[in-house]
Amino acid sequence: MKGPTLVIILLLIVILVAGGALLLLGGQQPAPAQETSAGAASESASNANNEPFFQPRETPLPTITPIPLIEVVIAVQDIPRGVPIAANAIELVRVPEETAPFAAFSNIEDVIGKIARTDIYREQVILSNLLVEDLQRLGNVGSDAAAVLPPNRVMIAVPIDRLTSVAYAIQPGDRVDVIASMLFVDVDTNFQSIEPNQFSLISVLPVTLEDGSRAVRIEPSTQVQGAFDSRLIPNAGTFPVIVSPSEPPRPRLATQNIIQDALVVWLGDFPEDGRIFAPAPTPTPNVTPTPVVEGEAGADTPPPPPTIPPRPDIISLGVTPQDAVVLTYLIESGIPLTFALRSAATTSLPQTNVVTLNYIMEQYRISVPEKFNYALQPAIRNIRSIQLSRTISLAGTNNQNQPGQ
Repeated sequence: MKGPTLVIILLLIVILVAGGALLLLGGQQPAPAQETSAGAASESASNANNEPFFQPRETPLPTITPIPLIEVVIAVQDIPRGVPIAANAIELVRVPEETAPFAAFSNIEDVIGKIARTDIYREQVILSNLLVEDLQRLGNVGSDAAAVLPPNRVMIAVPIDRLTSVAYAIQPGDRVDVIASMLFVDVDTNFQSIEPNQFSLISVLPVTLEDGSRAVRIEPSTQVQGAFDSRLIPNAGTFPVIVSPSEPPRPRLATQNIIQDALVVWLGDFPEDGRIFAPAPTPTPNVTPTPVVEGEAGADTPPPPPTIPPRPDIISLGVTPQDAVVLTYLIESGIPLTFALRSAATTSLPQTNVVTLNYIMEQYRISVPEKFNYALQPAIRNIRSIQLSRTISLAGTNNQNQPGQ
């Protein structure tokens, strides 16, 4: 009995295990879907080829549609208004065609050399309406003077006249050097006044007051200008003296080229709107005057003289910030300035030396004339001087003038 019973128990165990497996497999299978006739035919074909009945279906990948790109010119640095665009200031970048501005440039060569109509900022797409061919078409933003001023330069106005402006030959766009002439005198360190100082000799006199006490009285004498010294008098010895000047001190002149290669921005006053590159005004047509018949009113009246426009008396220069401070100091000090016009083909000039009387004497080997026992008559006390007016003339001076006159 034990043998059949054991067999039955083992069969029950196998049945239970198989049933549990089927239940597990049945819970993992998806719910059956309605098959189409095409699907049934496909499964029949798979079974006919001895392939598995169930196969996973592949999900199709999405199709990538390429975005069309085009090249446009952008600025790689800030470009100020009025500045010609250099090759290193721009580059080409690729942007989506649908977002690219219609007026953008796609060729760098079309941009190089053009002038910025307004300020163009870094990474900004350069459009055709931002560029002009000449300065007369600049945008109405700021002054034209600031647009043509080179980078790292400032502008300052300096007075000029007929002599210092190279007879008004200087024009906007020229380059000039600025020459300054200075006069030096000796001054007292404490008083900061021109030497020699003035002083007074005082007398100290003993006096008796009303109460019988003793005191001293100081009485100043006439003021004297000069310096204490001593002189040897023949057959008498050395005596103290006061050495006084025979005339006011003569200043010592020094001249030097202090500023080089300054840009001439403008001559005279600027227009009120700051537009210096506006188109030239339409010329007024010449009107033939009506002839005056003899005997009529106004026949003897001469025609009015032509109006001569005034010459500019001020010049605007583009210089470094430090040179602007130097020019301001010289103007405030009343130091005369002369402007030397540079050649248009000049790139650099040698440094100059400070010119003094001693420099001229040594450089040009000028010797002081010796004293002789004869001279010219009448006495030559002055030489001719240049008198400036509308016409330059060399006027002789009166040879009979005394020294200092």
